[in-house]
Amino acid sequence: MIGRMRRALLWCWCLLLLPLPAAADDAILVFTRTAKFRHESIPVAVDTLRQLASDQHLRTDHSEDSTVFTATTLAQYKAVVFANTTGDVLDASQQAALQAYIEGGGGFLGLHSAADTEYDWPWYGELVGAWFHKHPPGLQTAHVIVEGGDAKPTQWTLTDEIYNYRRNPRPFVQVVATVDESSYEGGSMGEDHPIAWCRAMGKGRSGYTGFGHEAAVYADANVRELLRRGLAYATGMTPRC
Repeated sequence: MIGRMRRALLWCWCLLLLPLPAAADDAILVFTRTAKFRHESIPVAVDTLRQLASDQHLRTDHSEDSTVFTATTLAQYKAVVFANTTGDVLDASQQAALQAYIEGGGGFLGLHSAADTEYDWPWYGELVGAWFHKHPPGLQTAHVIVEGGDAKPTQWTLTDEIYNYRRNPRPFVQVVATVDESSYEGGSMGEDHPIAWCRAMGKGRSGYTGFGHEAAVYADANVRELLRRGLAYATGMTPRC
């Protein structure tokens, strides 16, 4: 009897020493691999995301290694952020892992040229909401109008590279902000030009903002608020983006 009790106690002790399973509620993965144009603002984007995630009590892991896109690794994260990725950055198995992760309840947030990524993968086009089409030369100073939420003011001005998209995503997403094309030259989407939005994807969530070309925009309080809202939605901390 005593021997069995000792063995049972030893077994319980061994269980206590086992590592705990990775928690999916305390970390985000920021992915910045580029296969085409590379933005100089990427390090600032990563630092900003790290600060905003910390404010939400989230750890940030940063990687440019596509091999992290496996079911086991992605399960450790509450959301994956594509921060100025470009081109074809995932192979077929990595794409399948990301899709299963999102549709199973994970979160995604895309920044700026995340819309200039994975053009040959239709599901990703739905995930990001709309693919990049073109942009005017140089930088544009545009009026930004925030739709709903708690962000204030509801209209503000920002200088950045403003994307035109291959489609207007509004029928497929919840638009968070638009830009007023009458306030700058080179817009081609007309009176309704969404620039930030969110949507459900299966059991998961996706958010996107077109801002982030210039390093300076990450210090803008309004942009940081959009990113904060996007992170909160992508990680499931709020049902509203």
